[in-house]
Amino acid sequence: MKFLISALAAVTLLCAADLKLGKPFTTDKQVPLATLMAHKEDYVGKTVQVKGKITEVCQTMGCWMMLTDAGQMIRIKVNDGEIDFPKDSAGKMAIAEGKFNKLTRAQELAQDKDEAQDSGKKFDPASIKGTEFYQIQGSGAVILGK
Repeated sequence: MKFLISALAAVTLLCAADLKLGKPFTTDKQVPLATLMAHKEDYVGKTVQVKGKITEVCQTMGCWMMLTDAGQMIRIKVNDGEIDFPKDSAGKMAIAEGKFNKLTRAQELAQDKDEAQDSGKKFDPASIKGTEFYQIQGSGAVILGK
């Protein structure tokens, strides 16, 4: 009986472990998404670290995930094959680091079209509103196990 309890405790600890992906973080200072999005131009081209809840993950290659916090959302995009975000990560918390980039409308349309295809959804370019588009080109991430 003691062995069974010990085995269950070990499995629970393993399941709760953080999953580290990509390169190690270069900073320990997180920028709240609300701050990042309120002062976008101050951060363009800089490496940022953000934390949020994963709402969606690329179901084809795991090459992007969407993070949300305090009503703000940001796409964490990685080059295909560099990092594979687990496809079952939606609902978990994550910390991500990378370069904060401003996209052109054409780049945003291409990204959204790819995301729609990855998700099996129909893409309507007219549904893309706004004139400013931002994302983080991810270099590393941690999917929190707790």
